[in-house]
Amino acid sequence: MEVNILAKPILAIIGRANVGKSTLFNRIVGERISIVENIPGVTRDRIYASAEWLNHHFYLIDTGGIDLGDEPFMEQIKQQAQIAIKEADVILMVVSSREGVTDADELTAKILHRSKKPVVLAVNKIDNPEMFSDIYEFYSLGLGDPLAVSGSHGIGLGDILEKIVKLFSVNEEKENADIIKFSLIGRPNVGKSSLINAILGKKRVISSPIAGTTRDSIDTYFTDFTGQNFQMIDTAGIRKRGKVYETLEKYSVMRAMRAIDRSDVVLMILNADEGIREYDKRIAGFVHKAGRGMIIVVNKWDLVKKEPNTMKQFEQEIRDEFQYLNYAPIIFVSAKTKKRLDKLPDLIKKVSISQNLRVSSGVLNDVVMDAVAINPTPTDKGKHLKIFYTTQVSVKPPTFVIFVNEEELMHFSYKRFLENQIRKAFPFEGTPIFLLARKRK
Repeated sequence: MEVNILAKPILAIIGRANVGKSTLFNRIVGERISIVENIPGVTRDRIYASAEWLNHHFYLIDTGGIDLGDEPFMEQIKQQAQIAIKEADVILMVVSSREGVTDADELTAKILHRSKKPVVLAVNKIDNPEMFSDIYEFYSLGLGDPLAVSGSHGIGLGDILEKIVKLFSVNEEKENADIIKFSLIGRPNVGKSSLINAILGKKRVISSPIAGTTRDSIDTYFTDFTGQNFQMIDTAGIRKRGKVYETLEKYSVMRAMRAIDRSDVVLMILNADEGIREYDKRIAGFVHKAGRGMIIVVNKWDLVKKEPNTMKQFEQEIRDEFQYLNYAPIIFVSAKTKKRLDKLPDLIKKVSISQNLRVSSGVLNDVVMDAVAINPTPTDKGKHLKIFYTTQVSVKPPTFVIFVNEEELMHFSYKRFLENQIRKAFPFEGTPIFLLARKRK
């Protein structure tokens, strides 16, 4: 039996300053994320978002402008655009009809020719049909047929997106269904590469005490003593926005997101010597929202000075700081001494089983009705919530639909209560479970 695992492709928006890249970015994403101002160079950092068009899901990168001259930040902007070009599956080059072909446009086109990546050329600021003839001079860039678009009015956006999704190379990984895919994510210098080397018993990945040594995702395959096959995905560490101006670590956020997409189980690595940082919660949020199985791995435990209750106190701190991850098992390890590393494969298998667990509707409804008997459904403004039926609709993650009389009566707190009761009844350790309220028709 084979399964197809699809990783979201990446679209990078490239072009000189002030051609409307951020406006197009916001149109595609559907939110005002990039700062849109009529000042060249406003977008200095790459900005990332998930986007979808006609059920095609992809990541989107907005970049600063590639330009000539010595404007502030211009060299850094060139560098970040080069990184985005290197990592993108398809590139959207944006030019402006108002200025025509400029030296900066020609420079950008040369860079894109060298990248050998598929390119869609968008001539922006075509705000009315009379301006359509302005696109023809852009054939001189040698990037194929230019497409007219107005970012401010949304004109022509569908044609551009249609061409983009046709160019996306869908990276299909046909693998045996018994392979468990897991990734390691975390801030720089938490010891992900050292953990991989320790698990495998060989130097598969360069490890270094310098934060941010790993910049690429690297897949490694191995089999444990029971014959279980694993695919291990290492990722670059996620660095907090603003800690550095523009280095390759910034791109690791997108790398980690793609790795999470491909994973069944994610190991979130914490540095025991540094404790929990605010950004660790953000990292964990990525995994929880994606519905992947999770194990919290506290690395470098050998560096911590031990007292009788040190481990118990640290575990309680994790539970307090990550309250929405109460389902995630915690393990304390040391890549240096290999302490407890032998327990990781079994724990990963256990979480993978939880991700794929299906519960029969009959037993599930018994559990839900017992829960209602313990804690009756709430009433709001004279209306009483009635639960008619509950069924599981999918796995990875386990997802349940609860049919009710009125969806808005299903308060978050009561949904959480039902989730806790389901967890008490069934072994869903390590995986989020999602409850969806639907009105019975």
